[in-house]
Amino acid sequence: MAQVEATTQRVIRAHPETVFGALADYRDVRPRLLTEHFGEYEVREGGTGAGTVVHWKLQATSKRVRDCLVEVTGPTPGQLVERDTNSSMVTTWTVTPAGEGRSRVVVEAVWNGAGGLGGFFERAFAPKGLNRIHDGVLEKLAAEVGG
Repeated sequence: MAQVEATTQRVIRAHPETVFGALADYRDVRPRLLTEHFGEYEVREGGTGAGTVVHWKLQATSKRVRDCLVEVTGPTPGQLVERDTNSSMVTTWTVTPAGEGRSRVVVEAVWNGAGGLGGFFERAFAPKGLNRIHDGVLEKLAAEVGG
């Protein structure tokens, strides 16, 4: 099994503290940022940043739905790490300054891919699909924080 990675990023016209605060608010803001690919969203513990436990179903394709139970940590300032306890997927959201009143948000997802021919197709196509989903979330985040 090879590791599969998907990374996308966006510069948003808002201060890093504002952007990070919106991303870390799993109770009120995060549900508004999710695209149609997310269903059955539910905060189970916490709700703000590290210590939050949240559930959702991610419909990556018309036939592929992942049941995700995510534990959130904040190992460094400006970073949220979401570990899916139902799989090997780890998604890291990193917010850094990108000039006056702007932020760069990088979303990196990594997981252990399948082996064989199925793994080949997963490595070839899954990152592009996940990047489209994350780009949609980043677009909604930009609109949410004003930039």
